[in-house]
Amino acid sequence: MKCNFTLLLFLLSFAVFAQQDAWVYFNGKPNSQTFLANPQTELSQKALDRRTAQNIALDVTDAPVETSYINQITASTGITVKAQSKWLNALHIQGTQANINALKTLSFVSKIEFADKTLNTTGKKVSEAKTNQTHKKLETTIDYAYGTSANQIQMLNGQVLHQQNYTGEGKIIAVLDAGFPGVNTAQPFENLRNNNRILGGYDYTNRNANFYTGGDHGTLVLSTMGGYKENSLIGTAPNASYYLFITEIDALENPLEESLWVEAAEKADALGVDIITTSLGYFGDRDEPRYNHTYSDMNGITNFISRGAEIAFSKGILVLASAGNEGTRTEKHIGSPGDAVSVLTVGSVTATRDRSSFSSIGPSYDGRIKPEIMAQGTASVVSSTTGAIGTANGTSFSCPIMAGMAASLWQAFPTKTNKQIRQMILASSDRFTTPDNNYGYGIPNFGTALSVDDFIAEVSFSVYPNPAKTSVTFSFLNENNIASVTIYSVLGQKLIEEKINNSNPVVSLQSLQSGLYFYSFDADNLHKTGKIIKQ
Repeated sequence: MKCNFTLLLFLLSFAVFAQQDAWVYFNGKPNSQTFLANPQTELSQKALDRRTAQNIALDVTDAPVETSYINQITASTGITVKAQSKWLNALHIQGTQANINALKTLSFVSKIEFADKTLNTTGKKVSEAKTNQTHKKLETTIDYAYGTSANQIQMLNGQVLHQQNYTGEGKIIAVLDAGFPGVNTAQPFENLRNNNRILGGYDYTNRNANFYTGGDHGTLVLSTMGGYKENSLIGTAPNASYYLFITEIDALENPLEESLWVEAAEKADALGVDIITTSLGYFGDRDEPRYNHTYSDMNGITNFISRGAEIAFSKGILVLASAGNEGTRTEKHIGSPGDAVSVLTVGSVTATRDRSSFSSIGPSYDGRIKPEIMAQGTASVVSSTTGAIGTANGTSFSCPIMAGMAASLWQAFPTKTNKQIRQMILASSDRFTTPDNNYGYGIPNFGTALSVDDFIAEVSFSVYPNPAKTSVTFSFLNENNIASVTIYSVLGQKLIEEKINNSNPVVSLQSLQSGLYFYSFDADNLHKTGKIIKQ
């Protein structure tokens, strides 16, 4: 008994005095009205223009964290502030359990959330962050010397966009990764450097402006989008512009990385970025197992990074994340932020369109289709830090390949919102009507044999999932974004009649028995009828 008691006392002492990672959340933002009166103190004109173009209002999440709150936390005994998030109105802190819990006495503290979930005995449940289209098509087509990188582009039919000079020009992509050495010197990045397409970046892990350092993973990732070496490697968005942010700590697996990611995403938003792509994912394998996530956390609303990613999408940014490379492990499911509801999570296929064995699978813990889409991640063609062209495996590469194509598509349809671009990509995918949790909705088709005009006509209306269990979504693109849906029995009896819009295009089927039904859809001049199978 004495030995057992001594061990127990040691463990209790360790839990109390060991350094812990945690998030402290605040009540409100006293400075929010000051920000709203002068938003350019926080947001660039590009960021404001993106909000205006997508009819997204500024709100309190855009205001900075109250400085006096930060100062009081910093001055608290034994507390170190490691990162901050205005979107989540929180600080990432480190300290002992006792010192962190002592912050609860501060009147402006809403709650404390320990990264070690066993220490969270109480607390509130985290909530989920909640026109006419014209484009000019160039008549001249351009042939690109893709070399060995041809397959990863042609699998997505991306060459059709490139041939019409839609190569990401005018779109800004933020890459959140581990490091970018060689991007400032290697030949495949000359096109980006010579045309001032590297707009800047930051190393959040070391808190300095040298982002041409760190691990080479980000360099390989960037090369699949922005690389340009004729007859060897041409990226999917060689003429897009890029911000490069280091958020991954190579020597450490710690919850702080998720907070740095959110901080970088907030900066990307402030700079007016259109797309965030990240080939980072968080689940298990932490240096300290107490910080590991579990499958039950993969619901889109539990993990700090996933909540941040969802808010990024709500600001008009298209967010893409790699699914993960756990497909051959016991725990095969996608990680965060890929579990976030609006994030396009990208899995991997081989050159012959078969799912890569390593590609993580779905569903999310709450039953949503994940990953959503697939691209080549087996033997993806990449550039090293020295400019040598080779291949690499992983959803780390299928994700940016997809992000570059999304930028090229958005260039072709510049007045589309991020929600519409996301839906266009999904609706073009080859398994859209029969998705599963290995391939999601499948491999997108970013063009047709003729032009992008055919592409938009092809994906202007869709109904999914079908068969459906609880609800069905009607995806449509029309001027007023309002539609009427009626569902009938096989005998013609009207069972459901609802008005929907593009912000909420979902019709519940909970009141229906399993079986076959017919629908009628009407929106402006668009009239569609079809069948729905309720499982």
